[in-house]
Amino acid sequence: MLRSTVQKRGQLPMLSSMQLFLMTFGYAGVQVAFSVQTGNMGRIFQTLGSDPTKLGFFFILPPLAGMITQPVIGLLSDKTWIPKLGRRMPYLIGGCLVSLIVLLLLPNTGSFGFGYGSMTALWFGAVTVLFMDLSANVSMQPFKMIIADMVNAAQTDRAWSLQNIWGSLGGVIAFVFPFILTSMGVANTAARGVVPDSVKISFYVAAAILLLSTIFTIMNVKEYDPETLAYCHGYQANDKVRESFGDILRHAPKVFWTLGLVEFFVWFGIPYMWTYSTGALSENIWGVSDPASAGYQAAGNWFGILQAVYSIVAIIVGIAFQRLNNRTRKMAYFLSLIAGGIGFMVVAYGHTHASSLIGFVLIGIGWIALISIPFTILTNGLDGKHDGVYLGLFNCFICIPQIVASVASFVIFPAVGKSMAHMLAIAGIFLIIGGCLIWIVKEEKTQVYTTKKEK
Repeated sequence: MLRSTVQKRGQLPMLSSMQLFLMTFGYAGVQVAFSVQTGNMGRIFQTLGSDPTKLGFFFILPPLAGMITQPVIGLLSDKTWIPKLGRRMPYLIGGCLVSLIVLLLLPNTGSFGFGYGSMTALWFGAVTVLFMDLSANVSMQPFKMIIADMVNAAQTDRAWSLQNIWGSLGGVIAFVFPFILTSMGVANTAARGVVPDSVKISFYVAAAILLLSTIFTIMNVKEYDPETLAYCHGYQANDKVRESFGDILRHAPKVFWTLGLVEFFVWFGIPYMWTYSTGALSENIWGVSDPASAGYQAAGNWFGILQAVYSIVAIIVGIAFQRLNNRTRKMAYFLSLIAGGIGFMVVAYGHTHASSLIGFVLIGIGWIALISIPFTILTNGLDGKHDGVYLGLFNCFICIPQIVASVASFVIFPAVGKSMAHMLAIAGIFLIIGGCLIWIVKEEKTQVYTTKKEK
């Protein structure tokens, strides 16, 4: 049926708006689960009694997990085909199940009687976060890979923008949970070392949304079988040649490597937003630094609102990004990341709610660009045969700088006078550098397409 709509081998069909919606909408649930974790990690670990100078340690584990997990999932899923489930969907199911368990455990770390500031509590939290990120990466990859598998070059801007619009919507939901629950009377403070109920319930709701979104995607996304996939991308389905990661890397398109350099600078600073924003806001606006204080917990809620703001901005800008093309894509990326870098500076040195709001509006512009445009450029340069592996390996360019940044924070944080605000400024500088480096990337285009829609 599909082949009859394709003019010749090597052509991916134009997908309908409904097809694009169905393959991207479920990403909202994955991002609810991921965002409720990233938005509250710094808050949880400081509540458990972690020394702020050592927060970088806990943020090494998630990117390390992603760097290992995503290439492996890519390699395995490229070779997987289970009738009625598909190639990528079995891994979505596995990731969802582990995520559900972790979402129930992580916010309760301080309730198991390990003791405030104890190594047992911190290690339990760290290992839980590790599994959370492992499962989140397993859940995210199928959504990325089906775009590379099924979407032609003329629609990749739209597909990646749509996926990240839904992801940003999921982020909005996750980030405002604690604030809304607190306004409804749910406790936003707790005994020293115990995570407040407002955060716990947010994790529980995120688990339910993740489960529903996974079921929705499995029921509605029908992947191309191996023969159809090979026909559309123009390679032999019965190719039995075994290739290692090294072999595949040696044949990677040049755009894979140049985008990797861009990603290093962009993602070096992003972990500092997750780690230090709550502390910076509590010091700048509330004038407190004690994690057990009402002011600090209020700053945690405000950080959730600010993340919701940048997610809403990302949704709005993402709608406009659907119309990007080869002539406008890199300029949009450049300007967006400059705006995001300036936003970090505004948050770092502003002392009012309004200044932090303005800063995160600018960060939202940068955010949608950095999570969508590089993937559009990359997938347009892939040939379809090893898309899962390349997307997984590309994630290393996102994970490695986060690991380097986390390790470097042990030196940088004391060097800047243990100022969390200065750490946000450093994040802004790196974002601007990453935006400027997009001009070294030369886009490659290997996919062709037909204007006939699949029926």
